Amino acid sequence: MLLKAWKNACDATGVQKIVIPPGNYLTGGLELSGPCKSSIFIRLDGNLLGTGDLNAYKKNWIEIENVENLSINGHGTIDGQGALVWNKNDCQHSYNCKILPNSLVLDFVTNAQIRGITLANSKFFHLNIFASKNVLIDKVTVTAPGNSPNTDGIHIERSAGMSITDARIGTGDDCISIGQGNDGVDVARVRCGPGHGMSVGSLGRYAGEGDVTRVHVRDVVFTGTHNDVRIKTWENSPIKSSAAHMLFENLLMEDVRNPIIIDQMYCPYYNCEHKYVSGVTLQDIQFKNIKGTTTTPVAVMLRCGVPCQGLVLQDVDLTYMGQGGTSAKCENATAKYVG
Repeated sequence: MLLKAWKNACDATGVQKIVIPPGNYLTGGLELSGPCKSSIFIRLDGNLLGTGDLNAYKKNWIEIENVENLSINGHGTIDGQGALVWNKNDCQHSYNCKILPNSLVLDFVTNAQIRGITLANSKFFHLNIFASKNVLIDKVTVTAPGNSPNTDGIHIERSAGMSITDARIGTGDDCISIGQGNDGVDVARVRCGPGHGMSVGSLGRYAGEGDVTRVHVRDVVFTGTHNDVRIKTWENSPIKSSAAHMLFENLLMEDVRNPIIIDQMYCPYYNCEHKYVSGVTLQDIQFKNIKGTTTTPVAVMLRCGVPCQGLVLQDVDLTYMGQGGTSAKCENATAKYVG
């Protein structure tokens, strides 16, 4: 039914509205493709449920691609029912694992707004944005158990003009992950937890990756998270790339594990070669007005493969909740400390 409604709306002109009324609707993979002649407005008031039958998906669950002028809003839920298949996820242990379906994917989408909806219990990522421009995500809730595997809240890759505002995100992985090839990502007034915090990266794993530039994160509260503001790049990168011009400011940490991390020797697997430093250059990265409490004594870890240039830590006030004081560890970091 939804596929037919999409085709009719896409083939029409003007502004077309698709309404998903209150109720529960079980579906398999949904490919909603353009280009469309119209601007499409999807009103989600019901609950879409992703079947646990993995044969019902080609790759992702709800994939919208090659569309301009898209709106999705409402009070409904996109529930991946990930608990049915999380035991089939081996990506925390295997470098070449089989990826389970992401819940909502925007590919090559321009001028989009996603407002008010809830994404829950994804099989893999909840919201994945790729090669898109000018996307606003506002007042969205993302929720999954803290021990659910690879359930990133919002992942962005090769996109420009991204804005995430007034969201509440609690998952088993990153609340927000900013991958390679992004320019202009603004995050404001987000509450994150549980989860792994917010990451730029991982970067430098594959050939052909683009630079990451102009990231601004502000007025975010992290509660009980593992790695709160983290930039991570792989060792042994196949190409050179850059991550630059980032500002993280006005952040509150509440009983978090690792508040500020730069890790250019990232490798979550046991068989890493440790031959070469990361090929990703980090420069002009600022952390300002970051306060709160940490459950580990090392509040700041700057582990650069080659010297990180233009790092600034200003008014960072983090208190260790255990015995002894708070400390920082720095390696190959050209940094300025203020306040």
